[in-house]
Formats: sequence, C-alpha cells, structure tokens
Amino acid sequence: MDRPQFRAYFLHPRFWLLWLGLGLLWLVALLPYRVLMLLGRGLGALMYRLAGSRRKIAARNLELCFPELSAAERERLLRENFASTGMTFFEMAISWWWPAARLRRLGTIEGIEHLRQAEIEGQGVILMALHFTTLEMGGGLLGMAQGMYGMYRPHKNPLFDFVQRSGREQRLLGVIGRDDVRGMLKLLRAGGVVWYAPDQDYGAQRSIFVPLFGVPAATVTATSKFARLGKARVIPFTQERLADGSGYRLTIHPPLADFPGESEEADCLRVNQWIESAIRQHPEQYLWAHRRFKTRPPGEPKLYKKRRR
Repeated sequence: MDRPQFRAYFLHPRFWLLWLGLGLLWLVALLPYRVLMLLGRGLGALMYRLAGSRRKIAARNLELCFPELSAAERERLLRENFASTGMTFFEMAISWWWPAARLRRLGTIEGIEHLRQAEIEGQGVILMALHFTTLEMGGGLLGMAQGMYGMYRPHKNPLFDFVQRSGREQRLLGVIGRDDVRGMLKLLRAGGVVWYAPDQDYGAQRSIFVPLFGVPAATVTATSKFARLGKARVIPFTQERLADGSGYRLTIHPPLADFPGESEEADCLRVNQWIESAIRQHPEQYLWAHRRFKTRPPGEPKLYKKRRR
C-alpha cells in the first residue's frame, strides 16, 4: 500500500470534533507513563459502566471460555479487562507519538534470535500475533528493533485511518491490505517479516470450525496457506503489560515446527491451541469485546444476544 497522504478534505468541519479529540489525546500523552496508565484504568471503569453492549459481549466470551471460574471470578476478570482496554487508548497514543528513544525504554524483547536466524537463512516470517489490548505497543516496540510489515484493515473514518496508518508506519516498514494476498506472498518469498493476527472471526467463507477454549470457532485457514505459498516460517509473538507498571515484555517464540502440516484442519487446531495457551497467560489483557464466536456451525444456535437497533 502507498504511504498515507494528508488531504485537504480532512479540514472539513465534519472532522473538527475528531481533530479536537486527537489533539487532546496528543497533549495528554505528554504525561508520564505511570500517570497515563492510571488514567487508562479510570477510563476503563467508565467504559465498563457506559459500554453496555461491549460489556455483555466480553462477559459472554468469558463465560464461554472460562466455565471453571465462578461468577464472581469472571466479574473481577471482566472489570480488569475493561481497565486494560482503557489503557489501550493511551498506549495507542504512546506508540504513535512518543519519540523513539522514550518509547524504547518501555520495552524488553526476548527471543529475537528466532527472527535473526530466519533472516540469515533468507526465510520469510509470518509473525503470528494476537489481538491483545497491548497490540499497538507490541507492534511499535518490535517495529523499532526489527524491520517488518503489518497486515492492515482500513478504518471507516478516513481521517482516523490517516492518523492511525501514519502512526504505525513510523515504526513499521509499511502495511499490507488484509486482502492483498499477492503483496503479502511477494514479501514473504523475499524474506520479509509480516505481522499478522489470525485470532478473530472473519466469517465462514474463509474459515473452518475447530475448537477454541472447547467452543467450535470459525478459524481462518490463511495462516497455513500463507506459510505454504510464501515458503515462510510461522513465529508466534506475544507482548504483556508488566504488573509493576514499568512497561512491556515482548516475547518472540520458537517457530512452529512442521508447519504447515498434513491438513488445514490440523494447522488451524494447532494455531487455536497456541492462541488459547497465550491468552491463558494474561486473560485480562485480551480483547474480549470482539464477538469471537459469532459465526456458528450449521444448525447450532447463536451464542450472543441479538443487537438492539
């Protein structure tokens, strides 16, 4: 994709409120990191009260994925998850707008030798990430240490899309449209690293049903297809917000061995097993507000209540 370009259209009055919000966020992001995280917790508490539909989706996901927890334990996890989601807004600003030297002080990276080895051997890498609430921080911090591209879905608001892409591409080599399969394969075959997250529900057309937390989940087959056609390694990548408030730990895990395997179903199952394992490490930091089990196998009932219009 071409680099984002500013357009005079962005000065139209319809965008003035968004400009005001972005300007305020930029000013607030000048505060110290620990203050921003406290503000994030406060924002998350407010969102818990006001974002009723998203709260219900997240609560339903926790009920489906952690049936072994008591109702009180799931409620505590839900509240902590909203606190983590509130922090995301300020982490987004930090990742996009902090100077590189200041941003680097927040992160440590473990396992980068797996990427270095692939580079030495001329192997492309699918850097398999997840939609944790810390996603922007993970991409920003790793992007300053390792040249890589990101898969990208344009935002519906063109001004926000411009700001988001501009912020991300300060840290990345560039972004690839989610539907630009040819472009992704070209990069992988040339030995590039592509940051890619396969953990959301993209519908039945691109997916097969395999268990995730014991629930049949529509799981994209693209991970194994990209690995096979791009002759690339799949290297899992996670990041966590540290409990002591000092920043983030990024972990680049060993490549998936013998991947892709004998069938897409077996590959999707392996991916979901890794996803589940990674989420269980820090469930409060995962993006539970996404309707992960929206698409159901034929004949099975819906798992979420119908949205009110």
